[in-house]
Amino acid sequence: MRKMLLLWLLCMSPVFAEQPVLRFSVAESWSMPLVRVEGGQPVEGMLFDLMQAMAREAGVRPEYHLMARLRLQQAMEDGDIDVRCYVSPQWFNARPGNFIWSIPLIRQRDLLVGRATDTAPALPEQLPSQAIGTVLGFVYDTLDPLFAKGQLQREDSRNQLLALQKLQAGRYRLAVSNQLSLQWFNQQVPPAQRLQVIAVLDEQSLGCLVRNDPAIPSQGLLRALVRMRQSGELERIVQRYGASGYSEKMSVARP
Repeated sequence: MRKMLLLWLLCMSPVFAEQPVLRFSVAESWSMPLVRVEGGQPVEGMLFDLMQAMAREAGVRPEYHLMARLRLQQAMEDGDIDVRCYVSPQWFNARPGNFIWSIPLIRQRDLLVGRATDTAPALPEQLPSQAIGTVLGFVYDTLDPLFAKGQLQREDSRNQLLALQKLQAGRYRLAVSNQLSLQWFNQQVPPAQRLQVIAVLDEQSLGCLVRNDPAIPSQGLLRALVRMRQSGELERIVQRYGASGYSEKMSVARP
């Protein structure tokens, strides 16, 4: 039996070797429920499950490259990554060269967040001068004008979880968080310590960017994402991490 198994593996190894490798970027600024990293590699999380499903559906072997968020743009320009997910067209001044947008996949809401015992004006422009918890490399269109004129000051953290932990610990009174990360954080703490939403700052459609290169199955990967959304697999992945209604519906126009 052992010999038969060895023979089967030897016969199948060329099949596995023929699978094209796709290099997915993983931002160091991501935290659960988006992704959890161990030993420099993602091991669980909504985006990890999404990228694993994308690769399986498209018949490719995923390779994950963990890097600082500020390095992602250069990595795209240098051809060091093939797929970058959880991105919005609003984050780019011009269409990224040699990359194709996927259909919209996830709806993200950026929130101004405070502790349960604190109160603050609902409009950001009414805030008094203070530090706001932010994530290194993130752009906040609503708050950036206030940062630029010095009314508010950024206090950057390496990832979203650290920004929320500092808020809970009282390092500052307000922070910015996406809604998924806030929900995940609040599920892990007692009700009395849960953070509250002060204001909705922005709402964006997020998708993936796939390198347009004949050496990789770019169109196959884009079609795989369409099938995943039509079949409901995308919504099931999102629901797996305690959220629903965050995946884009088929009626949403392609960016």
